[in-house]
Amino acid sequence: MVVLNKIYTKTGDHGETALGNGARIAKHSMRVTAYGTVDELNAALGLARLQADASDAEALSRIQNDLFDLGADLCRPEMERDAEAEYTPLRISDKQVARLEDEIDAMNKELEPLRSFILPGGSALAAHLHHCRTVARRAERLSVELATTEGVNPAAVKYLNRLSDWFFVAARMANDAGRSDILWVPGANR
Repeated sequence: MVVLNKIYTKTGDHGETALGNGARIAKHSMRVTAYGTVDELNAALGLARLQADASDAEALSRIQNDLFDLGADLCRPEMERDAEAEYTPLRISDKQVARLEDEIDAMNKELEPLRSFILPGGSALAAHLHHCRTVARRAERLSVELATTEGVNPAAVKYLNRLSDWFFVAARMANDAGRSDILWVPGANR
């Protein structure tokens, strides 16, 4: 359990922060940038939840919890032998990825196939979900870049990839099952 009695610690005043394994690292490092972007995504998702009905809010809440798991995963470098750690590190699992895939498939069954690209927008919820989609893509790109030099849980990268797809399909659902999507018209303003 986490207990936060004091919010400021002054330990980051010189541009470093602590990872989940206690190691100190520069705040501008790729790892901190990756999990910081996941935190940004979680905040954007909190704004989306303000527009959601109870059913949608429940699904978004589940994803917000997953994003905290993902942040915990990314803030602790993957070791060859995580079992040797003082406690078992929290890692995103393939089960969480599969849940997103199942939810995407269920939502997609209710949508007509796309005949054009979609402009982000429509309902307030859809606009927020499109914003979440783009932040998720950025978090994915940063995590992939981090994985080129440091250990990253492959399921974490898969989760981010599926999550951006989840947000895209959920945005279409929020636009009256795609009927209120705003379609791109190529060259419309030439």
